[in-house]
Amino acid sequence: MSFAAPTDPLTGMQAARFGLYLHFPYCLAKCPYCDFAVAVARQVPEERYANAVLAELDARLSADPALRTKPLESLFLGGGTPSLWHPRYVAQVLEGIAARMSLAPGLEVSLEGNPERADAERFAGYRAAGINRLSLGVQSFQPQTLKALGRAHDAAMVEGAVAAARKADFPVVALDFIYGVHGQTRAQVKADALRAVALQPEHLSTYALTVEREVLAEDTPLSKQLARGELALPEDDDVVAMARTVRDVYGAHGLARYEVSNHARPGFSSRHNALYWTGGEYLALGVGATGMLLSPQAHRYVNLRSPEAYLRAVEEGRVPEASREELGPEELFAERLSMGLRLVSGVDWEAVCERYGQPVEPRRAEVERLVAHGFATRNGPRLALTERGADVHSAICARLL
Repeated sequence: MSFAAPTDPLTGMQAARFGLYLHFPYCLAKCPYCDFAVAVARQVPEERYANAVLAELDARLSADPALRTKPLESLFLGGGTPSLWHPRYVAQVLEGIAARMSLAPGLEVSLEGNPERADAERFAGYRAAGINRLSLGVQSFQPQTLKALGRAHDAAMVEGAVAAARKADFPVVALDFIYGVHGQTRAQVKADALRAVALQPEHLSTYALTVEREVLAEDTPLSKQLARGELALPEDDDVVAMARTVRDVYGAHGLARYEVSNHARPGFSSRHNALYWTGGEYLALGVGATGMLLSPQAHRYVNLRSPEAYLRAVEEGRVPEASREELGPEELFAERLSMGLRLVSGVDWEAVCERYGQPVEPRRAEVERLVAHGFATRNGPRLALTERGADVHSAICARLL
């Protein structure tokens, strides 16, 4: 089962135009590379948190009643570790959202989970609650890499979790991996990729490890080790070679690359993630969640990152925002162009310029140079990066912006 979504004309991607991201911040341990808003807790306030996110939703819908009738095309429960949340509370939240908002037919409902056995025991309950896309944070099958990343599972647990997901009848099982880890080799990355495709997932996401403090939301144990010179990451050329190995293995087994770090079987690209890459709107609920709405004026907001501060604000009837940023044409243009160039289908760069009032002609010569030097191709009106161009995506965007 793939999920219905409109096609974005500027990229050709099927992508939700309006989605909802719900952040569940609680974890049993914090991974040393994680900069997300998470809280380590042995006692998770499951019912209190379910009530709180629905109270936040009520507050946001009261502030902008038009959101009630806008068709919701994707819903994503991320974390943290959402698979720590008992299925009864996940069902409560999903039912609460359905009672308050308009759900589009074929809604994609994703939940992130860990491969640990205790999490897998809940999979049938999540499926019964309405989850139809399960994303498992595998990261690696290699004991050495898993230890470096602070992960508690092993390869056998991953295989058991995938089997449990199939038994629970999830239409889509997605697996997430990390490469470029300290101590990791190209041979290990290839072994991970081969073992991943053998499990026959519908979707694979594979990201390079990000450790540098300047691109993180907050310091992490690994970023501090890197700053102190205690951590040696693979050389850049090795990381690029790892990425190419992953692409080759996945492609040879029927998972087409549709975004810099994402591969899927035909029809199974993530409609929710594509929303971010194609300039869609997303309401966000929960601790540390980030939302972006285009009305009444374009803005991005970030919720409080402390669970206790978030819960206190919501229970006192306040919208739990830590910050809000108005987005003008230049900010929207930069995001739309840079995100569109992450997609294999590319983006109609002239149409993006025109939509946000940015000049085309000063950029045309740079586009011609990118094509002439093999960093990009033209796909009709769309500019698409080649594999060589995708490896230097950030540098290319800096020149075009």
